[in-house]
Amino acid sequence: MKSMYVLLAALALVGLACGQGSPLPTVPQPAIAAKAPERLESVPAAAHKMTPAEDAWPPAAPKGWDRPQPLPAPVNTAGAEDSPFITLDGRSLYFFFTPDLHIPVEKQLLDGVTGIWVSQRMGESWGEPQRVLLSTPGEPALDGCEFVLEDWMAFCSVRAGNLNEIDLYTAVRRNNLWTDVKDWGRQINLDYQVGEMHITADGQTMVFASKRPGGLGGFDLWLSAKTNDGWSEPINPGGPVNTTSDENRPYLSPDGQTLWFDSTSRRGFPGPAIFRSLRSADGRWGEPEEIISQFAGEPSLSADGHTLYFVHHYFSTDMKQMIEADIYGVNVP
Repeated sequence: MKSMYVLLAALALVGLACGQGSPLPTVPQPAIAAKAPERLESVPAAAHKMTPAEDAWPPAAPKGWDRPQPLPAPVNTAGAEDSPFITLDGRSLYFFFTPDLHIPVEKQLLDGVTGIWVSQRMGESWGEPQRVLLSTPGEPALDGCEFVLEDWMAFCSVRAGNLNEIDLYTAVRRNNLWTDVKDWGRQINLDYQVGEMHITADGQTMVFASKRPGGLGGFDLWLSAKTNDGWSEPINPGGPVNTTSDENRPYLSPDGQTLWFDSTSRRGFPGPAIFRSLRSADGRWGEPEEIISQFAGEPSLSADGHTLYFVHHYFSTDMKQMIEADIYGVNVP
């Protein structure tokens, strides 16, 4: 969500203080921490866990859909869970967590818990989340907007050595260790200005959000194909997917025929909404259908496509204060 980008952009000031051009971490790091660094204990004692009954602006689904529901503990807490991502096998749920949205960024940087977490599927529920480590201990970094394809990960980060305030990085998992953590490079971060992204199951097509020149306004979605030396020049699919508003945080189905993303509601609801567009036989994207409205974003689907996961931000009745964030799920009819 936008809050993640605001958080990361603010952290850039801290990154500058650490000095530019510092060596990137190359030492293998645990994919999952041996012991979670007291995630629940990091949430302020005074924090109130919001429930759907207390939600002034609950996520709204269209007719024929079930009511979206927040995932139960241990995934959601009174802190903020954001940026959900489900792996293709449906066994791992990655997300961004910070214990308190209202504390200064420099404290989040050093709290030992803010960052990417992962929960493993256990029957019909999700197990205790564990921290995903992607930097050398003691090296300031704030990571989020993760994407995982088998043993390869892309994620956004603010850390010393970035080309921009926020860069996309990659990592490779070997023997349950995330290693080879490195900046994704000039083509992705500077030339194409890739933001939050998603890649099809075959690894051949990437969709990403960007404010790069040539768009219709704000963030647009762009498509790029895998090549022998990187990725092809991005193509803007234009309308009806892209508008003068922000289209962001995409998800592309494994077969590349269904595009999900979030944008400003086109039905008059407050906050971002989740849309779905289907690809026709001629390759064009159809008119997006608004699926989940009211402060809903960052869609991610289960392996079978039957469950839609997304983040929902709780706001005060006057919409002036964000209270917390939870990961929600809803069955796709």
